[in-house]
Amino acid sequence: MSKSLQDCHNFHDLRELARLRLPSPIFHYIDGAADDEVTYRRNTASFESCDLVPNVLTGVEEIDMSVNVMGFNLEMPIFCSPTALQRLFHHDGERAVALAAEKFGTLFGVSSLGTVSLEEIGQLISTPKMFQFYFHKDRGLNSSMLQMAKDAHFDILTLTVDTITGGNRERDLRTGFTSPPRLTPASLMQFVLKPSWALNYFFREKFELSQLRDHIQEGSNIAISVGDYFSSMLDQSMDWDDVAELKDNWYGRFCLKGIMSPKDARRAVELGADAIMVSNHGGRQLDGSRSPFDQLGEIMQEVGGDIEVILDGGIQRGSHVLKAMAMGASACSGGRMYLYALGGAGRAGVEKALGNLRSEIERDMKLMGVKSFKELSPDMLRYR
Repeated sequence: MSKSLQDCHNFHDLRELARLRLPSPIFHYIDGAADDEVTYRRNTASFESCDLVPNVLTGVEEIDMSVNVMGFNLEMPIFCSPTALQRLFHHDGERAVALAAEKFGTLFGVSSLGTVSLEEIGQLISTPKMFQFYFHKDRGLNSSMLQMAKDAHFDILTLTVDTITGGNRERDLRTGFTSPPRLTPASLMQFVLKPSWALNYFFREKFELSQLRDHIQEGSNIAISVGDYFSSMLDQSMDWDDVAELKDNWYGRFCLKGIMSPKDARRAVELGADAIMVSNHGGRQLDGSRSPFDQLGEIMQEVGGDIEVILDGGIQRGSHVLKAMAMGASACSGGRMYLYALGGAGRAGVEKALGNLRSEIERDMKLMGVKSFKELSPDMLRYR
């Protein structure tokens, strides 16, 4: 059982560290998914049905781990996907993740449900920044968030398209998880059991959803589950015309997150998007859906070369990244791969998670006999 950060050698060790340090409802919010969590498990298991075929004697003393994503050079091929509520997991929240991502020369995404302002993040780091956009019923809020991202000089706007209603996150129903946490006898007991977390939460800066606070109280002052938030606050009438208008109102790179079908991937190309993130929201929306890696081949056949394709979700090992890149992905991203680390040890934890992955990717590239990701190709993969 890992109890210190130095003992965390992989994803599973960091998950255990988070379990030990976070109140149960907070941990299970990160750890849980929709319905029976079949898709959540499949997201990682899908990599196991695909084998790597290495080459040898290729002279791999010096390798290049960099990739270009939407015009930005990243020093490693995986980045921190935007995730909500980060100051619930650690009091530094997005600040910790932003600084860790900058240290490793990779991209950092901030959620519409973020807990640190875009302005502060914009001033904090100089590396590429992505703002993840939820399309709300409140068009004034939509316009306000877009302007915040412009004023903070964010580079990429990423619209999440798979949250047209909230997924059935039954773990949250069982634990009573809400944002902000609702104080009940059961939750108070959890806070007592994790006093370090409780002291930081209750006696540091007040929790808020920084991009939303001036428009709506849900999530900052009125406790609500994330599933209920999606179902009640987001615009279920959103369609491709709304996406086109949003893109026209943005000045930088534009990405769609939550694309899973070749048909929708083609629509994204026709729209003029710069990239798509093949993602099922970490299995937290539609249980029983395909894993991103299982869909990657079909999507690359449809739009490969026409748009950048990012594989999002399920990644726990460097070999998973290599498999996605061999299939043709431009890069990979993930949430839980750094959220457990954030919950367990703040910025140092996120740096540990990224460092572990970077070491694995470097080692596996050498073992595959490739000096750069351009040398990876689908013929280096075999399916069982």
